[in-house]
Amino acid sequence: MENERHHHGFARHYVEMILAMLMGMLVLGAALRGALALTDIAYGMSRHPELVTLEMAFTMSAGMAFWMRRRGHAWPGIAEMSGAMFLPALVLVPLLGADVVDPDTAMAWEHLAMLPLMFVVMLRRRTEYGA
Repeated sequence: MENERHHHGFARHYVEMILAMLMGMLVLGAALRGALALTDIAYGMSRHPELVTLEMAFTMSAGMAFWMRRRGHAWPGIAEMSGAMFLPALVLVPLLGADVVDPDTAMAWEHLAMLPLMFVVMLRRRTEYGA
């Protein structure tokens, strides 16, 4: 019974972090896009895929970091999780610049890679995440 409760806490925390990432992406991304629209800066995936890829990692990490801090996580764990969020972007940005991957593929891979990397960090810190 106790072990089952820990697994539910771990899964709940994982889902909460995904939702926090989505909120960060939506809220911070919208704020950034709004601010850039006011300045007439042309910014988008077709012209600056590297920047959009890094923006996505930043906004998602910021939302997740906010939620983790609110839940009482220490800064080292937050930094480690944020690093896991940026790792796909750091791999994909040079590939985008070299035209090895197209922008849509890079965005898909960035999002797909984040989820298992988050899970690995959570497994590494099981007691912190309720497992």
